[in-house]
Amino acid sequence: MDANFRLKPDAVGVTDAGTKADVIDALAEKFSAIYDVDRLVVLEALQEREALGSTGFGRGVAIPHARITGITRPVSVVLRLKSAIDFTAADGMPVDLVFGLLSPEGSGVAHLHALAAISRLVRDDTMHEALSNAANGEELYAMITNVTDRDAA
Repeated sequence: MDANFRLKPDAVGVTDAGTKADVIDALAEKFSAIYDVDRLVVLEALQEREALGSTGFGRGVAIPHARITGITRPVSVVLRLKSAIDFTAADGMPVDLVFGLLSPEGSGVAHLHALAAISRLVRDDTMHEALSNAANGEELYAMITNVTDRDAA
């Protein structure tokens, strides 16, 4: 797995969330269930970050992220949306891939390295298309870990 962030198999899935608010809520729920963090703390942190400006990365990808207390390293949740939604991304494209990222409150460089690792992953056209077409969470997880393991070597 990528040295910049932790991604557990159960933290990857497909959802039918139909709005940006639904996606943020789904992320908070998954972070809480998988990484044992307070759902409301995560929800509030992600909403506050999104209020500063859209985390719509572009090319159909969003990377909602925040720093919170209660974790010791960056952790991620990945959701493929069944239908693309408006995320007010700078390029105006609807989003169908969401990479949620939480980092420890005091992290600076570690948070930026984790964001950069996710960015590198989704900039590859072939990988982006494969992730967007993944049938389920297991397929998504396998693709992500194969690439991050390969790049770490």
